[in-house]
Amino acid sequence: LDKERRIFLRREGPTPALRSSPKGARSQGSPAASAPPHAAKADAAGEALRDWSRALEQASGRVLERFAAPYAVVTADGELLHYSSRMGHFLQPALGAPSRSVFDMARRGLNLPLRAALRTAVATGQPFEHHITTEAGPGETNQVTLIVEPLAGGGQGRSYLIVFREVGQPVAMTDAAGNALEPGRLGPDTAALIARLDSEMQVARDELQTLMEEHGGALEEVRSSNEELHSVNEELQSSNEELETSKEEIQSINEELQTVNAQLTGKIEEVDRANSDLRHLFDSTSVATIFLDQHFIIRNFTPEVANIYNLIQSDRGRPLDDIVSALDYDGLRQDAVQVLQTQQPVERRVSRRDRSAHYLCRILLYRGPDREVEGTLVTFIEVTNLVRLETQQLMIDELNHRMKNMLAVVLSTATQTASAAPSLDAFQVSLRGRLEALGTTYSLLSREDWKAVDLADLFAAEIRPFLSADGTNISLHGGAIALDAGAALVFGMAVHELATNSVKYGALSNADGRIAIDWESKDEALSLTWTESGGPPATEPTHLGFGMTLVNRSVEHDLDGTTCFNFQPEGLTVRIEVPLANLGHWPEPTP
Repeated sequence: LDKERRIFLRREGPTPALRSSPKGARSQGSPAASAPPHAAKADAAGEALRDWSRALEQASGRVLERFAAPYAVVTADGELLHYSSRMGHFLQPALGAPSRSVFDMARRGLNLPLRAALRTAVATGQPFEHHITTEAGPGETNQVTLIVEPLAGGGQGRSYLIVFREVGQPVAMTDAAGNALEPGRLGPDTAALIARLDSEMQVARDELQTLMEEHGGALEEVRSSNEELHSVNEELQSSNEELETSKEEIQSINEELQTVNAQLTGKIEEVDRANSDLRHLFDSTSVATIFLDQHFIIRNFTPEVANIYNLIQSDRGRPLDDIVSALDYDGLRQDAVQVLQTQQPVERRVSRRDRSAHYLCRILLYRGPDREVEGTLVTFIEVTNLVRLETQQLMIDELNHRMKNMLAVVLSTATQTASAAPSLDAFQVSLRGRLEALGTTYSLLSREDWKAVDLADLFAAEIRPFLSADGTNISLHGGAIALDAGAALVFGMAVHELATNSVKYGALSNADGRIAIDWESKDEALSLTWTESGGPPATEPTHLGFGMTLVNRSVEHDLDGTTCFNFQPEGLTVRIEVPLANLGHWPEPTP
């Protein structure tokens, strides 16, 4: 029955004769080989007895095979374990996938009686006998006694014997007048009656089959429910025991909690004192500080931040992006993300939009008590006075440099004018005009009270000392652009330095050189191009001199613009781009 657990079922039929020893066991020098004559006679008699037993066993098997009633051995669920010969009148293979179910293999008319008989035998544990009528062949019926008997054993692995015992000979089918009908030739009334009865019988069988399946399912559910209830009862009993244990543990925990509460009360008092000290520190510090979490959400801030961000106490828990800032600094969030990713501090110099104050912004990691990164700490230290000192020093350096460049320009202008002047009088006139042009830029700014000036007027004033006699060596092309005092100083300084360098090394160092200055406003930015041609080839220096360094620093730092120097064989090309918004918001310098 179960090969893995080595459980066997006794076969039906006589038990084979027990052999004391295999054939030939007496050979090879065994004691029987040298037995006396009377022992040899006994062996011959035993061999004859064994032959007779084998013949009797074979005869019994043939009798059971030919004359015994057909039978089958099944499980309680109807699964076939064994069946005898001559079962073709009762069982046949089912269509489709192979099946071992006796109900699937039962012939027409046997399924329901067989299922009912097996259920009764399983439920009562007693043999059950049922008389039924089956089809013996075309046009014939037969009376069969169906016997279902439990075999030895018990539990779910118990098997059942099903025996089909035929009663009498097959009976031929007759018509309404009692006349026998040949197979396949039924009367019209009989055929119609049989068809109607078969149809009704099939409907009844289907309904009965459905009811039996539902009944079986209900029984299974009830059995499962009983098992679950039993399990639940055991679990409840176990839970009660666990609850008793938990009650004792809770009592112990309550005692521990009382001790912990006393300690916690002391800790709370210490935290209150620390919070009070921290609050007084925030109120007294002059450094604007903002505490942000990893999602740029405001956790805390000092009162000094109100001068930079319009923060109130209820803004805690809001993103800092939602708060209006007075700074010209849109990259705070990107810098904070960079600090979180690299875990390295970032330092930026930022200014207010009206340029009235400057700050040193530092972004640091904020770590919790367990040293885990919980966000960033942003501080703003005002460095307005330091920026003003740097600007003044830059102006002093720029004035010193301008004086040196002015002397160089005077000497170069005098030399070029002398070589090109036809007479001494002409030389004096040209030289005087170019020297006067050097002071025109300062005069232009002074005339406008260091307020807005036009870019074209500024360039015209700056390049006047460098123009040739016919004025064709430098050309200006661009629209009207208004500059405040700061922007005018930057562009005037840049053009003056570029022109001075051109006189020394570029296109203006010979009579054939040309310079084109073009500018336009595009995409909210001023784009200016300085192009030299006709002079010596421009070679990139190993390091930038003071003039180019001053141009880069002035444009990039003061106007938040960009500069690009391109050294080509045809000459130097310089591109400067500055946002238009930065050309009219520069603080006026102190006279």
